[in-house]
Amino acid sequence: MTADIKALNDLIKATEEASLSPEARKSHASKVADHVKKLGIIKSFHEGHLVKTLTTLLENKKQGHLREAALLILAEVSKAVGQAGEPYLIPLMPKVLDGYADKIATVRDAADSASKAIMALPSRYAVKLLLPVLFDTIENGKWQSQCGSLKILSGLSKTSPKQISNSLSEIVPILSASMWSTRPEVQEEATKTTTACFDVVGNPDLTKSIPFLVGCIKNPEEAPECIHQLASTTFVTTVEAPTLAIMNPLLIRGLAERSPAIQRQTAVIIDNMCKLVENPAHAHQFLPKLLPGLDRMIEIGASPELRSVAERARATLVRVGGGEKAHEDASVNIAYEVKPAEVFEQIKKSLGEKVKTDDFVKTSLNYSAGLCSELVTARDFEAEAWHASIEPYLVTFISKEDAKRVATEVHKYFVDYDAKNARDNAAVEDVEEGELLCDCEFSLAYGGMILLNKTRLNLRRGQRYGLCGPNGVG
Repeated sequence: MTADIKALNDLIKATEEASLSPEARKSHASKVADHVKKLGIIKSFHEGHLVKTLTTLLENKKQGHLREAALLILAEVSKAVGQAGEPYLIPLMPKVLDGYADKIATVRDAADSASKAIMALPSRYAVKLLLPVLFDTIENGKWQSQCGSLKILSGLSKTSPKQISNSLSEIVPILSASMWSTRPEVQEEATKTTTACFDVVGNPDLTKSIPFLVGCIKNPEEAPECIHQLASTTFVTTVEAPTLAIMNPLLIRGLAERSPAIQRQTAVIIDNMCKLVENPAHAHQFLPKLLPGLDRMIEIGASPELRSVAERARATLVRVGGGEKAHEDASVNIAYEVKPAEVFEQIKKSLGEKVKTDDFVKTSLNYSAGLCSELVTARDFEAEAWHASIEPYLVTFISKEDAKRVATEVHKYFVDYDAKNARDNAAVEDVEEGELLCDCEFSLAYGGMILLNKTRLNLRRGQRYGLCGPNGVG
């Protein structure tokens, strides 16, 4: 053991003293963080086994002062090492969140400090990797830990609204279950968090209905009134996965209602909304949740007219969700994604022989690869996002210049990869001749029905145009 590592261990031991006041313990924790910053992550985390040491202290059930010491050290070290320590500190979050339910007040306070410090490290692009950690505690933790996790999730909706919006299909089922918790404190916090998460959707057609959508999850008896209100709403904004995610609980409830009128209105809402879906991957994930209710209506609907409306809604939902083949064959994957392992190999290739990829280095590279994988899935190819998802996790092992070079190379590789593999529809080529009079895109709705959605109107002088449609089209 080197003198530096021995000094680190001695500082940790000093922080563990049972007789210390909270202020004194925090002061000792700051000294540990200063020494960690001086040593660097490789020496303190890898050679000094800092994370392993703190994990052992956190798991000590008998001595509260040891748990407090570990949490205070985590809080201070997180501030000292910054994003470079993120891949090694985020996995400790479940144990940190357990501290919210500790019997000792000073440990609970330390857990709050540690969780805030660790969660301040990730950029907004890391939300997808953080959610499973929070979900596990919300589902399985003690009620105090559940409330702590819900508050963190609510905070993410303010700091990373776009990323939370894109993750709502995973978030909504977790929050829905929490709103039915047996603990009033969890119910209250879950309601606040659900409202905060729903607010980030940004669909103007639903802005006024968000309080009702949240209320229907908590009080299902309010669903019929909310469905009646939404049935008269004219949807004109493009519908994406976040909108479908916050509507899904209400639609499932509406399809299960006994009243034929509510069932019919629910089917009409599904039909109207799905006509505004452009990306099949957005609707595809909701097919297993909505189709059973529609199929049941088609089979045992109270009237031919109700069954006809359900059939129409089903046909629209299946069409925008990728078609019957995508629905029937679970192996059909219409989402566009790249596995983290593919990104890892590309990062490793760009690093070359500069770094020996042992397990410690792989932890950081795998974390970065996971972030980049989510960027590809979200079709986010902004250079800033890619550099923020690679550089901070490489500077521990290579220079800033080399880290920037690797980030640039990996980004360029996946930009080119996307150009070759993305399923974008090419723009329709304009081959007509004559002076251009009009070239615009518009939507048209009437009486709660979508007549035209993002329709291109191109008119040229000297050409003749006509509108064709079946009887009764208007």
